[in-house]
Amino acid sequence: MLPGDAYASARVFEWEQRHVFAGSWTCVGRAVPAVTTMRVGDVGVIVTPQRRAFANVCRHRGHELTPTGTSLLCPYHGWAYNIDGTLKSAPRINVDKTNNMLTELPCVDWHGWVFVNATATAGSSATAGSFEEHVGSLDALVAPYRPARLEVKARHEYEVRANWKVITENYHECYHCPLIHPELCAVSPPTSGNNWRDEPGNWVGGAMDLREHAETMSLDGRSRGAFLPGVDPRTVRYLGLFPNLLISLHPDYVLTHLLRPVAADRTLVECEWLFDPAVTDPSYALEFWDLVNRQDWAACESVQRGVSSPHFIPGPLAPNETAVYDWLQLVARAYQAA
Repeated sequence: MLPGDAYASARVFEWEQRHVFAGSWTCVGRAVPAVTTMRVGDVGVIVTPQRRAFANVCRHRGHELTPTGTSLLCPYHGWAYNIDGTLKSAPRINVDKTNNMLTELPCVDWHGWVFVNATATAGSSATAGSFEEHVGSLDALVAPYRPARLEVKARHEYEVRANWKVITENYHECYHCPLIHPELCAVSPPTSGNNWRDEPGNWVGGAMDLREHAETMSLDGRSRGAFLPGVDPRTVRYLGLFPNLLISLHPDYVLTHLLRPVAADRTLVECEWLFDPAVTDPSYALEFWDLVNRQDWAACESVQRGVSSPHFIPGPLAPNETAVYDWLQLVARAYQAA
């Protein structure tokens, strides 16, 4: 594992906000229906329904902008911008609108999820390299599920008092499953499946099998949804795209965990359940994963208290924790690039 400071230090967290989250291809969620302001790492960003992103910085004096429907308004001096980033008006001052556009950022729509590289500028070389290099061979594993055509049928947001890396490490191993996830073990053997290793791209992951009686991950193993055509009906894929998107691919739905770090010891986790548009009742999957999530959050919060102790010493990884090891390698390489 990483040293305790990687999980507990405010200084490390601040560095990660700029270099890991703002400086990488970070997922900001599904395509937005309206102009939205958010933080990507420590950088203010505006994302539009047209899958474009801009720095949330007024070109006059740097004040943050506020969406007002058809435009973006600076509440400081009244400068207004169109949602394509062009300057619309500047009260009582004659300025060159062409040279005072908002700074556009690299933005990509991948299977319905939007990614932004917040420290780069559109048209220049992204600080994290190309998105194609970033995602690598992961696309071949995700594409058969056709996530872009699926609809978000349920959404939960959790506040977890743990570092974002603790949450991700927990996601990538089932060594803990026999002790804290009896419901999960009832439908999927915790020792089943294999991890993908040495694949191109900044991702890790593996697959687990369903038990013979189980159709999907639910409390009774039954599906009440619509099975997705062309996918493996007997496995669930658990994939993590660095730095903050966890994708669980099931025979009949897709579940994501989107991590939004708030502090070294606090992370907002936004979970979304995506189904075939015809499905009207996602509760069977929601109930199962809400229970499993809360079991995980309790474990992660205990780990956070442990790694924050002056007595914490990084321990060895078990033979079936290869995905955790590979994830830690991604984090370590990000640190080494500093």
